[in-house]
Amino acid sequence: MTTIRREVLTLPAAPLGPDNPLPPLRPLDEAHRIDDRDRAGLPRDMARQVDYAPLRSLLPVQVRDGYDRERAPREVDAVVIENDRLRATVLPGLGGRIASLHHKPTDRELLYVNPVLQPANFALNGAWFSGGIEWNIGATGHTTLSCSPVHAARVPAPDGRGHRPSGGGGEILRLWEWERLRDLPFQVDLWLPDGSDFLYVGVRVRNPHERPVPTYWWSNIAVPEDRRVLAPADEAWHFGYERRLRRVPVPTYDGVDRTYPLNSTYAADYFYEVPDDRRRWIAALDADGHGLVQTSTDLLRGRKLFVWGTKPGGRRWQEWLTEPGTGGYCEIQAGLVRTQLEHVRLDAESEVSWLEAYGPLDTAPDGDWHTVLRRAEDRLEAALPRADVDAAYEAWRPHADTEPGERLATGSGWGALEVLRAGWKLSGTPFDEDTLGEEQKPWLHLLRAGSLPEPEHHEPPGGTLVARPWRDMLETTAATPLAEYHLGVAQWHGDDRAQAVRSWERGLKSAADRWPLLRCLAVADQQDGHPERAADRYLEAFDDLCARRADAAADGDSTWAAVTAAVGRESIGALLAVGRTADARTVWERLDPGTRARGRFRLTEAELLAAEGRTGDARAVFDEGFEVADLREGADSIGLLWARLDDAPLPARYDFRMWPDEE
Repeated sequence: MTTIRREVLTLPAAPLGPDNPLPPLRPLDEAHRIDDRDRAGLPRDMARQVDYAPLRSLLPVQVRDGYDRERAPREVDAVVIENDRLRATVLPGLGGRIASLHHKPTDRELLYVNPVLQPANFALNGAWFSGGIEWNIGATGHTTLSCSPVHAARVPAPDGRGHRPSGGGGEILRLWEWERLRDLPFQVDLWLPDGSDFLYVGVRVRNPHERPVPTYWWSNIAVPEDRRVLAPADEAWHFGYERRLRRVPVPTYDGVDRTYPLNSTYAADYFYEVPDDRRRWIAALDADGHGLVQTSTDLLRGRKLFVWGTKPGGRRWQEWLTEPGTGGYCEIQAGLVRTQLEHVRLDAESEVSWLEAYGPLDTAPDGDWHTVLRRAEDRLEAALPRADVDAAYEAWRPHADTEPGERLATGSGWGALEVLRAGWKLSGTPFDEDTLGEEQKPWLHLLRAGSLPEPEHHEPPGGTLVARPWRDMLETTAATPLAEYHLGVAQWHGDDRAQAVRSWERGLKSAADRWPLLRCLAVADQQDGHPERAADRYLEAFDDLCARRADAAADGDSTWAAVTAAVGRESIGALLAVGRTADARTVWERLDPGTRARGRFRLTEAELLAAEGRTGDARAVFDEGFEVADLREGADSIGLLWARLDDAPLPARYDFRMWPDEE
């Protein structure tokens, strides 16, 4: 009989730290954009979906950049679902990721299991970690829920005996949350039929709104990279960090068999063109023919291979995400559309659902491509017939609305707030009022009392809700400086920039705490091409912040430390952009010593020294060594600065370059 139980894992982990308290007003830093030269050659449906509602902003989500690289043993809550054949370990506090999928009869781990928990800047909002199976919803990129909690519970069958849709004893493990970028609730149901070698996963995404909403889904599976990846396709769409999307043959492209991840030189995505009449599946097999296969109902049409490549930058990233000396990994993925550059329309008051299955596959991986595929498909059909997957999906659907039983983990309160606001009834995924927390408290007050409460002790304003119903409430509440601040952020998100600036300027006239509004106006100046005025406002904002912080809190307060670091970093950048090195130095010297010692700020220090003409001192920062914990995927800021300081090759420890024209 299948069992579900709580466990606690202990592993080396870096703390997440506080989120960046500043609203992310700048355009999304997204590496997955297509060069205009490639658009004309895309299939019509792909071109339409590439252009459909790409994400422009992270709002209302905040950036997660407070983590470091100081790992220590830490306890991580887990939920284990297990039968006599498989054991799946799920991390509800970290996006519901499946950290391990262990096949008991062969004592084989089917996934790449990261031995550490090291956040890195790969998620849309920053913090992400590698390994296992993650559920990516929202928009192109790793979900903002990568390092956030989700709700989890046991789901009994309607007869009360725990029978699951696939038969046999046991229960369903349900994960669910509210995805905030698109304002969509979703659920992931996991179950193990008795005697089954396959974990079944039922996924449902719902649109409760009275309007269409763009949506996105990719199940991302990390597997060891010393594999051959099989998928039923003769062509793929190749996408690299040079942002070119082109159709290439499978398995051999440019004289190299790219289905072996270690044959690729540079990091790249291969989105397989699976014919409409073929079964949807993807597998990764070792040299002996053992490995993992993922298959699904036909709605989940896309399949993808991601490789890091063998160049120094790709290898450095592999080390960065785990520990030196551990094995590398690649990713095999499954999504709603051909590529991760696309979004799909989810009609008003509708939903989309499908079923996935994960389990072992044993078949010879080497040889002629079509022979290997036929052999693999025959083995998959024998182990898990395609008809059985479809039947399991149909059997599961009535259970998707079953109300959860015992709660195993608690996610955020944002879903509860939205359900209260709109009065939605979402069977199977309750967002109860008892999940509301401090983050939701001021917005609950706005909803019920029509006003925003002022923060105590000059505390920094929290996050802003930017959806149209909340913006409407902000427009009708009392025009306090705090309300004008939040209203301006919502207007900015809605691309009403002129009105946003007017709201912030109105709030500034009577604000006691001026720095939040000044910082917003500084960003607006930068975006509108007024860098000198932006620098002035940043300097004024930082001065005001330092005064308020001294009045309101001790230096050790983590919230104020995070605010000061965030505003200081942006201020220095704005001042250096207009050549005001003396003012930038003044800001730098007012930062906490602990902040200045962080890797991100050591890089800032080197940039400041270089701008002051102190090239030798800037070079010495590199010699002393630093690690930018939140270095962005595809970023080249370290390499560009090094090139200004030294003609020597970029030292290996700083080499994160991932594209062919990097040398």
